[in-house]
Amino acid sequence: MQPKIVAAVTFLIAYAMLILGKIHPPYVVWSGSILLLALKVITPAQAISSINLNVIGIFIGMMILSDFFIHSQVPAYLSCMIVNPKRSVAGAVLGVCILAGAVSAVVDNVATVLMIAPIALEISRRLKISPVPFIVGIAVSANLQGAATLVGDSTSILLASAAKMSFADFFWMKGRPGICFSVQLGAIASFYVLCLVFRQYKGRCVNIGTVRVTSWVPTILMVLMMITMAASSFIPDRPDWTIGAIALAYAAIALTWNMFTGYKPLDLARDLDWATVFLLGGLFILIGSLTTTGLVGDIASLISGWTKGNAFVAYNVIVWMSVLVSAFVDNIPYTMAMLPVAQLVSTGIGTSPYVMMFGLLLGTTLGGNITPIGASANVVAVSLLRKNGHKVTFGDFVRIGLPFTVAAVLVGSLFNWVVWR
Repeated sequence: MQPKIVAAVTFLIAYAMLILGKIHPPYVVWSGSILLLALKVITPAQAISSINLNVIGIFIGMMILSDFFIHSQVPAYLSCMIVNPKRSVAGAVLGVCILAGAVSAVVDNVATVLMIAPIALEISRRLKISPVPFIVGIAVSANLQGAATLVGDSTSILLASAAKMSFADFFWMKGRPGICFSVQLGAIASFYVLCLVFRQYKGRCVNIGTVRVTSWVPTILMVLMMITMAASSFIPDRPDWTIGAIALAYAAIALTWNMFTGYKPLDLARDLDWATVFLLGGLFILIGSLTTTGLVGDIASLISGWTKGNAFVAYNVIVWMSVLVSAFVDNIPYTMAMLPVAQLVSTGIGTSPYVMMFGLLLGTTLGGNITPIGASANVVAVSLLRKNGHKVTFGDFVRIGLPFTVAAVLVGSLFNWVVWR
């Protein structure tokens, strides 16, 4: 059997099993990877080289720093500052959603929801309003801003690695506005949607009390880490692993500080999301097999053929196909599979690879906002609501998520096309 067919069938079966969710995801991807190695579709050397250690380093470093940041109560403290008697209920609720987006630009989306949703539930109880639109708004806002910075989401990390982007490149790159600007314009459009949703909240806020910050050290470390990442972009011939090394270095500083201060009991094996680390490693090998066998090139040629060499049509196919797919399936394996496709499509058509890759990131990151199963943050948000006695139907979520996503993607992708075509 041809290596292309074996690689494609293995990947599709693994993807289907990830969607069904019956088996623990790392077991799925590593079973597929081991099978490909056993069948000699990919060599051990190719498998090892396909694992992006820079991405793994960034993820581990941010995971550790985020855990301390959550424990510091800084996001909860900021939420309570936003909700004060001088503001309208609708304005305060929208402010908390904006805060969720800002936090999510530097913290994992699921962690952001876990930080802010409990505060939102308490705010809803005291203000006597339904928490359903509020919590859904927090989830979609967190997902939206994940694409704004290099450390905002796993898909952003994957893009930065594929496009050789620094932290600063997300803001300004090659003399042009970076993808962060596309995200922010999309955010402005989508927050108008949230304004319409939150019109149902009437009256003014009441005092809900305050939250005591346990330490500002994690916040300071996160700010210093981002400054260091941005400064590293000025280093000539910077190694590919630089950003990952910076994230790990600051995580090591945080762990050392925690060890000497006894700030937070931390079990590294139990408290952190190592399953996702192993998932990423296995996915890199699966996606690597698609590239080494030439299957990625075939898919790129197919898309170029469909669009008859029209760059704008090809761009929109990539963007809106990504939106549709990400509404129902995990965007990490999809993004990993499609990044090399986007690069090859741009080469075949003769346009900038950045426009296609940025469009892909916008589609995959924002598409998950349409449904309650499209992103892990959405699943967590709905679960929290149900645990607190609030029923959320598929339609309830889509009524907010669909217009929010369409507005954000439409505005953000058009700006991205104008700037980067």
